[in-house]
Amino acid sequence: MKLPHRRQFLHLAAGTAALPLLPQVAWAQAWPSRVVRLLVGFPPGGGMDSAGRIVASRLSEIWGQQVVIENKPGAGGTIALDTTAHAAPDGYTLLITAGSPATFGFLFSLGFDPVADLAPLSVVGRFPNMMVVPNSSPWRSLKDFIAYAKANPGKINWASPGVATSPHLAGELFKRMADIEMTHVPYRGVAAGAMSDLLAGRIDAMFNTTGSLLQAVRANQVRGLAVTSGERFATAPEIPTIAESGVPGYNVESFYGLWAPSRTPHEIVKRMNADIVAMLGEPTVKARFETLGVLASGSTPGELAAKARADTELWAPIIKAANIRGE
Repeated sequence: MKLPHRRQFLHLAAGTAALPLLPQVAWAQAWPSRVVRLLVGFPPGGGMDSAGRIVASRLSEIWGQQVVIENKPGAGGTIALDTTAHAAPDGYTLLITAGSPATFGFLFSLGFDPVADLAPLSVVGRFPNMMVVPNSSPWRSLKDFIAYAKANPGKINWASPGVATSPHLAGELFKRMADIEMTHVPYRGVAAGAMSDLLAGRIDAMFNTTGSLLQAVRANQVRGLAVTSGERFATAPEIPTIAESGVPGYNVESFYGLWAPSRTPHEIVKRMNADIVAMLGEPTVKARFETLGVLASGSTPGELAAKARADTELWAPIIKAANIRGE
């Protein structure tokens, strides 16, 4: 039998090697052909839910298929993470988180690996948390607050939207760096109940996302004492930082990220990333995020993974030192 010419052989070999990729490419080209769900680990109405709805609305237009929000509150957000980790890796289940999913491994006994079982898609945007007190509060500044806390250890109670949430961890770090004692009062999910208790004077202070609190500050319902970022935040430049208000070196920002189940086909991940990054660069989308106190900006999957690793390295020692356990 006559052997093929070397050039013909290489051409045939390359074509044969590409055959397994064809179904994946064809699948990616046909995707999405039905509804895509975007999981949120907290109830409707909070900052993460609002961010997710901006994303879902615009991606529905871009993809020509409905992207629906599915709220799965409970266990600090781990129900949504678990659902995503065990979902079919077909591009029809997405997840939005605040901060790194890996921090949950320090808080809960998980039935999945938050690093290996989730595929990063893109950063959505970054934001600080904010510390507020009632307008009736005698504390006009964070320095006033710290002075009172030092003179009255343990007498101040403060709220967050839940154990091990970004605002809770930001508050714990503030306590340590300011060397004060405060009693943490966690609320479940959206902090509407916390806001009512704050306004009624049953809670002395609150840490929550800037987006959740900024409208209340500008409506003169509460007094914003400080933001957690190292510099004044662009969407709330009138609010000083914790660092400039008596706790030098304090610098904490969180971020929203989008994830899919691991083993989601590479071509679909690539398509989703390109569309998400393009969406987050649109002026109208950026403006909608600014109303939440979020600076929208996309990233590569690798950049989200790196950001999540840095987030885990920041919070793991705080979680251990404060003996924080998930609920």
